[in-house]
Amino acid sequence: MKNLFTSAIAAVALFFNGTAQAQLKSPKLENSLLWEVSGNGLSKPSYLYGTIHTICAKDYFMSEKTKKAFEASNELVLEIDFADPKEMADMQQLAMGKEPLSKKLSSEQLSKLDVILQKATGMNVKQVDAFSLATVMSLISVKTFGCDDIRLYEMEFIEKAKKRNIEIGGLETVKSQMKILENAYTDDELLQMLEGLSASLTAESVALYKNENISGLYDVTTDEKMSSEKTNKVILDERNINWVKNMPGLMKKESVFFAVGSAHLGGDYGVINLLRKAGYKVKPILN
Repeated sequence: MKNLFTSAIAAVALFFNGTAQAQLKSPKLENSLLWEVSGNGLSKPSYLYGTIHTICAKDYFMSEKTKKAFEASNELVLEIDFADPKEMADMQQLAMGKEPLSKKLSSEQLSKLDVILQKATGMNVKQVDAFSLATVMSLISVKTFGCDDIRLYEMEFIEKAKKRNIEIGGLETVKSQMKILENAYTDDELLQMLEGLSASLTAESVALYKNENISGLYDVTTDEKMSSEKTNKVILDERNINWVKNMPGLMKKESVFFAVGSAHLGGDYGVINLLRKAGYKVKPILN
């Protein structure tokens, strides 16, 4: 139980990055999790890697091309710098709700949550009363993987960066990301997403990820049943635009290895397309 809660707290700020509505005009991407960013005045290429955030140890992999790109980089930049103790402290604090769920939700919403929670985890709503609904969401999401030995790609990259003694940074903070999430979803929308979580959906996503099928993974994780047009704009588009404003300054200084949720790569306002529109050459590294 302790490991389950630990994984959920670590994943709470990461879970929502792959759960926004698909964009209809999204360009089809080649099958690759790793992309090279060059041109537009860069002296050295940087790299963009799409993560699935959470995965079972038996399914975890790190391709040779990814290892080579990481070794060639001088800085690791994630969505959030979880190597920063302050960010982790904020994460643990924000995992707790501002008020108990029993006060925040209506009796009907609590009953629905209790049914979903017991079916997915065997726990009841009283056991998670102190947590935020986002934390409960992540708790159930982790459970759909069906294993106890969860690995987080962001944490794996951080350990590798520490061993190489290279700088680690973040494109946003825990507090800013949580504020975004609060504006993106209503409680009813979160409950709707909870109902859509399943082991079969997770298994499908993992299979697509292992095949580096970015377009297929994008379609699955951005199913319109899980979100809305407003959420899509807040969770993906606006954040991608902000990231791409900051990425040039980082890449101009040195070769950077960016690791973000794979759902941020695709779409008209995906990081790949936005970087291309900004004048960069962004190509998949296939082997």
